[in-house]
Amino acid sequence: MPTSRPATAPPDFPADADARRAVAPVICYPPQTLPQPDLERYEAARAGMVKSHDIRIAPREAGVFHVAAGDIFRISCPEGPQVGDLNLFNAANPDERFYAGKTRALHGTHLTVGERMWSGFPFMRPMATLITDTLDWYGTDPYGGRVHDLIGTRCDPYTHAVLAQGAMYHHCCHSNLTRALVGEGFDPTRAEALVHDVLNVFMCTGFTKDTGQYFMKASPVRRGDYLEFIAEIDLMGVLSACPGGDCGTVHSSDQAVCHPLLVEVFHSDPAAMEGWVQPPLNSYDRSHGL
Repeated sequence: MPTSRPATAPPDFPADADARRAVAPVICYPPQTLPQPDLERYEAARAGMVKSHDIRIAPREAGVFHVAAGDIFRISCPEGPQVGDLNLFNAANPDERFYAGKTRALHGTHLTVGERMWSGFPFMRPMATLITDTLDWYGTDPYGGRVHDLIGTRCDPYTHAVLAQGAMYHHCCHSNLTRALVGEGFDPTRAEALVHDVLNVFMCTGFTKDTGQYFMKASPVRRGDYLEFIAEIDLMGVLSACPGGDCGTVHSSDQAVCHPLLVEVFHSDPAAMEGWVQPPLNSYDRSHGL
């Protein structure tokens, strides 16, 4: 049986350790060849948009909304600072859903204006493009924190049960999103399986510099702040008003002060969108060398 290495053993530093650490990083997915959104067109579409409908998401609950391809949806904080967990689906095929991991790999740990929310394999195409952000001023704070997080998967009752010695809590975002999908007619088992890693709207997060641990801090979002996206395909969105409120203290409980979220859907200016087409499904032939 192998023996464990003594904790006091000196590290085996190679002679060229410093040189190895000094090797410059390489961006895994250079963005220059990504399909670029037509932001000028989208700004014109926004300038002439007309409101269609809205939905108010109660604290510690989730709601479902629908957006036609080419239309715009806005997520805002109508009363006070609140983080939201967003899932996106192809409205005609929920198996095509948001892929947070690939979106993070393509764009970065936090979404900014002009970047896309991408769907998963085998579909992999833009689902929505972020076109307006009233928190764009925040940038990167002294702790490395940024807003609109693609790192955290979502608060969930399974992790909570592990950390809280088996305690049951049913208003984590994972459960909220599941209940919202059940309300749309999905079987509970199918609904939970469809819930996926989220875009944490308004959430301010990063990694600690010393230990590399994931952190959250109070969101800088103010009453009236908002994000706007253009739907690249027909969408069903599901948004949870996180039980962590502004995520400045705790989550997965009823302790934090929480506020509602508002989703508004707008018809784009048809003149601006004339000739626009939805992004096609991914062109890979799925043969996998077989």
